[in-house]
Amino acid sequence: MAVTGEDTAATGDMPTYQIRTPTTALPQGVVMAASPGSLHSPQQLAEEATRKRELRLMKNREAAKECRRRKKEYVKCLESRVAVLEVQNKKLIEELETLKDICSPKTD
Repeated sequence: MAVTGEDTAATGDMPTYQIRTPTTALPQGVVMAASPGSLHSPQQLAEEATRKRELRLMKNREAAKECRRRKKEYVKCLESRVAVLEVQNKKLIEELETLKDICSPKTD
C-alpha cells in the first residue's frame, strides 16, 4: 500500500492523503535477490566467494591496464617536452655565443 499526498484540502492548507494499493505486484514465486545471509550450503558460499574473487581480479586487471596506459601517455608527454626544451636550450646557447661575440672587445 502507498500513501500519496494531494496539494491541499478544499478547506485549508492541510494536505490530504489517500491510501491506495500498488499498481504492480510481483508474480508468485519471484525472489528479489539473495542476500549473503540467505545462502545456506558451503558449496553456495564457496561459489559466491569464487565469483567475488574473479570479479575483483577482473576489475584489478582493468585498473592495471588503464594505469599502464596513463603512464605510457605521461612518459610520451615528458619525452616530447624534453625534445622541445633541448631545441630551446640549443637556440639560447647559440644566441648567447652571438651576443658574447658582439659585446666582447676584439683584439686583432
